[in-house]
Formats: sequence, structure tokens, C-alpha cells
Amino acid sequence: VQLQASGGGWVQAGGSLKLSCAASGNIFSINVMGWYRQAPGKQRELVASITSFGGTNYADSVKGRFTVSRDGAKNTVHLQMNSLEPEDTAVYYCNAHIKTQWASPLTTYWGQGTQVTVSS
Repeated sequence: VQLQASGGGWVQAGGSLKLSCAASGNIFSINVMGWYRQAPGKQRELVASITSFGGTNYADSVKGRFTVSRDGAKNTVHLQMNSLEPEDTAVYYCNAHIKTQWASPLTTYWGQGTQVTVSS
């Protein structure tokens, strides 16, 4: 199983970026998919997540600005980031809890990380 993230880059404060992450490989089902971020000198933190039923969860710092969505048929999760702030600068990692077979446990997989830089 692999998670391939894309869409990072540089943007000025107030701008927008959209991240995407596609899961591929031996996948039976995907439970939660989400995005984490890690800024220099800080711990990795949850940004947003979405369940297979569409339930979402957001960090307080991004509520109202970021939107997580999911394409179940394509095993893809997106993160639309609007009104970006310099404090959003970090490496963003996608994450998914995946079963590779009906009887297998959920296993957590991570994407490779994509840099988001917001300048003031």
C-alpha cells in the first residue's frame, strides 16, 4: 500500500492551496483518511480527518478555513486550504487506516509529505 500526496507549494498569506492524496495497492477497505502537519521544531499534529461515512474532524486552528473531502471510488482524500496564514507553514502528511483483507486489522499508512509555505 502506498499513499501519494501532491499539491503543496508556496503561497502568500490569504491565498489557497489544495492537497490531494491517493492510496494505491492491495486495499480491501479504508476507514479514516486525513492530514497531519509538522512545522520545524514542533510535533506532528492532526489537521483534518474524514471517515468512510463522511464524518469530519478539524483542528481548531483550521476550522472555517480548511475543508477535507474524500473520493471513495478513487481512494483519494483532499484538503482545500483557504485563507492561509504563515502559521500554516509545515510539511503536510496524508494518513489512512487501511485493511488489506477482510480479516486483517486496520493498519496506519503515511504519505511522503508535501511542503506548504505561506509567506506574510
